[in-house]
Amino acid sequence: MKMDQGLNIRPSPIAGRWYEGDPEKLARVIDGYMSQKKKWLGKGKVFGLIVPHAGHIYSGAVAGTAFATIQGLQPNKIVVLSPLHQANPSPFLTTAHDYYQTPLGTIKVDKVCLEKVNSILLDQVGVGLKYLSNDAEHSLEIELPFLQRCIKTPYELIPIMVREYDMIHLKILGEAIASVLKDETCLVIASTDLSHFYADETARKLDIAMLNAIASDSPEKVMRVAANGEGEACGLGAIIAAMFATRSMGANAIDIIDYQNSSLVTGDTTSVVGYGAAVIFNRG
Repeated sequence: MKMDQGLNIRPSPIAGRWYEGDPEKLARVIDGYMSQKKKWLGKGKVFGLIVPHAGHIYSGAVAGTAFATIQGLQPNKIVVLSPLHQANPSPFLTTAHDYYQTPLGTIKVDKVCLEKVNSILLDQVGVGLKYLSNDAEHSLEIELPFLQRCIKTPYELIPIMVREYDMIHLKILGEAIASVLKDETCLVIASTDLSHFYADETARKLDIAMLNAIASDSPEKVMRVAANGEGEACGLGAIIAAMFATRSMGANAIDIIDYQNSSLVTGDTTSVVGYGAAVIFNRG
């Protein structure tokens, strides 16, 4: 795809490796993941999703189950919260670029909203967002092709990578996002995988414990399960911040709608990675 000229774009470091690099093939793959028979049967206004972020071949089917629930929605702002897997001393990070690029095109970053969140963090936490150029983080980008296929109306992206595990600070981040977007139509996406590299039986116990904690709609329980070693999530901070943000926006329930691990694709049950999908909504 020809890159737009003169724009400050973050080019993809993972297209063609973590997911299909050809735009036509990518669109077909994403649409296939979202057209599976498994459907969310809940009712209510959807505020956000919790989705996995491995390569599409491994976790795309689970992610597609979640993204299918927001097809047809028309948010004008979409927050994507993810971990940052690279070492960095900053607790909260974002892109220094004005656009993200995937094979399906570019997505504009909402720098105004990011600066407002940054100001709140500086005031209440004492540290703001760190702006990264040409980061290699896959866990945020991997969700973007799904958004490009399921949201057909214009929107701007608020990307935030979270390396913070302090509950008070995560609550401040979540409530800052909700405050900044209070007059917008928005969605909040939390990107996370679950346990890593355990045998299948052990992994499922850990993952079920974490998913049950998420389904309780209690950020405190999610943190407690992780702290006690009962469950794992590499995007723990992203999950908790998303729960606080969507709660402030009006969500009051979370449904777990899919779960699987990498053994379904690899056939290897001795060392697996867990993938879960959830919908955050108002039950009414």
